Formats: sequence, structure tokens, C-alpha cells
Amino acid sequence: MNVFAALTVLALLIIIHEAGHFLAATAQGIRVNGFSIGFGPALIKRQRRGVTYALRVLPLGGFVSFPDDDENSEIPPDDPDLLRNRPIRQRALVICAGVMANLLLAWLVLMGQAVMIGLPSQPDPGVIVVAVQPGEAAAAAGLAAGDRILSVDGNELGRGQEAIQALVSQIKESPGSKIHLDRVRSGQRSKIVLIPAEQQGNGRVGAQLQANVTGKTRRAQGPGEVLNHVDSQFISLLSRTVKGYSGLITDFATTAQQVSGPVKIVEMGAQLTSQGSSGLVLFAALLSINLAVLNAIPLPLLDGGQLLLLLLEGVRGRPIPERIQLAFMQSGFFLLVGLSVVLIVRDTTQLSVVQQLIGH
Repeated sequence: MNVFAALTVLALLIIIHEAGHFLAATAQGIRVNGFSIGFGPALIKRQRRGVTYALRVLPLGGFVSFPDDDENSEIPPDDPDLLRNRPIRQRALVICAGVMANLLLAWLVLMGQAVMIGLPSQPDPGVIVVAVQPGEAAAAAGLAAGDRILSVDGNELGRGQEAIQALVSQIKESPGSKIHLDRVRSGQRSKIVLIPAEQQGNGRVGAQLQANVTGKTRRAQGPGEVLNHVDSQFISLLSRTVKGYSGLITDFATTAQQVSGPVKIVEMGAQLTSQGSSGLVLFAALLSINLAVLNAIPLPLLDGGQLLLLLLEGVRGRPIPERIQLAFMQSGFFLLVGLSVVLIVRDTTQLSVVQQLIGH
């Protein structure tokens, strides 16, 4: 059920993203001829009011198609309602609408939780291990997803983000040195020794951590407290996501190992949703923000790449030659598919059930 919930959230967020593009186009009277979830051959296809809606084989994204790209379209090339014939600002709105939709959805999800369920109560002491990378220091020490870490070298970690920061700081400052942890698993408390690996002078253990939230909530004291809480939570998630992706540029070797594919995303989502409604909301908001930030990167086939071509057109005063645009997009397609395959294979082989089957 937890895996199904995570898959449902992922599919819904993709639909919302593509719906942003679709609605931004149709609201401006721009012609649209397709709305697809996934890539490759269509599994299900329906046509309504001149638009073909399709669910495709590879559910790794989606796209909205326009008559501009259809060589068999009967619409005249100079039709003012074609996307390419609209002013740059209108085309930019269509491109940016997917990112804006995901960011808005994340904020609304957090707001909905605050209004309908309440504000989260203070986290319990300690830090929760969300995921562990096989072969890394955390796995070697015996840590596993679901473990709760209460103290480091005899010092209590405290609660919330401060506890996470204290543990991460200790790990970074201790490459190759022993760290003594108090761990709770299935109600049993034990002591383990963790030895962070050294990477560029800092310690690294290969584990994802989160605050020890209980799922308990309380009523807000008023609308002001709700807005402050939601805005603070949204900005925190957004800034951490942007910082994470910027690490691909500033520290690629470390950050690339932390990039997750669809399999790992679903696995982590299942772990979060197992914590109840609060975990499901956090997963939905965090994943929606991740989709927004990822699509804003100026790479081929992403919204950021489309916007980059549009900005270059504005600077040049005329469209980029079609052969250059085609080469740019094709390179992005092969890059995206290749990366997706690599991540799926890597993350699948790291699943605990697969590790058991292959005897690790």
C-alpha cells in the first residue's frame, strides 16, 4: 500500500506539471494537439476537442505537444494561434507554467495539511535514518532504514533540524575516525560504531536522515501562525532542494552518488508514507519541489532548456535554426533516457529484496 501511495503521488505530480503547460497554452488561445503522460508508444489514447490524451509506456515524465511540431498538421504555418507565432512573453509563460504549477501545488499541500490536520508538534528526540546506501560506511556499521539515532559520542542529539545538523557536522568532522552512536531499532536500544569514509577532506557515511517526527499535531493559534509555518516550511524545502542540485556543479563527485532514480524515489516515498499522513504530505511537497527545480535546469528536453532557447531567440531577434534546436533536443532525449536507465538499474540492485536474491 505504501508503494502504491508513492507511485500515485509521483504520477499525480507529473500530471499537475504537464497540466500547467496545457492550461497556460489553452488559456491564451494557443493551439494544443496532445497531452501525454510518459514517453514511447501509447498504452491508452483518447481524443477530445482536437486534443489527443495518452498514457505511454515509460512513465518517466510527460509532455504537451503542439501543432507546430506536427509535419502532417493541416494548420497554416502563419496561423496566429500557433505557439511559435506568439510573442516571447506568452511562450515563456507556457514553458514556465509547469514549474510554477509544481511549486504552487507544494505550497497548497503544505497549507492543506496545516489547515485540515494541524501544525506538527515538536519532534521527538533523535534522528531517523530514512535510507542507507549499500557498501557505504552506514551500511557497514549496521545502520538500516527506520533506525533512530539518539546520541553521538555520549552527547544527546536533541530534536528537529538541530539534531540533524549536529549529527551531520560530527560526521563531516570525523573522516576515518570512530563515532559511537546510540541506536534504537524495534524498541531495542544498542550501541554501534560508525567510521565515516573520507571524501575531499570531509566524512561521509551514505545515509539519508530526517527529524524524528511523530505525526502528532496541534491546533494553530491563528491564521498568522499557519501562514508563517507554511511559508517557512516551503522556503526551507525549496532552498535545500536548490542547494542539493547546485552541488552537481560545485561538488559533482559527491552529489552525483546521491541522485535518485524512479525506483529509489518510490522506495523512499514508501518509507515516508509508512509514517502516516504527515509523511505522505512531506513526500508530495518535497517531490513536487524537486520536479520544479529539476525542470528549471537549462538542459535539453527540460523546461529550463526550452527557456534558454527562447532567451537566445530574444537576444538574437530571430528564432534559433531548427536544425540546432533539433540537435539540442535529441541530445537531451538520449541523455535523459540513458540516465534514467542507469539510475533504475543501480537503484533496483540496491533494493534489500534484490540484495538478498543475489546473495549480498
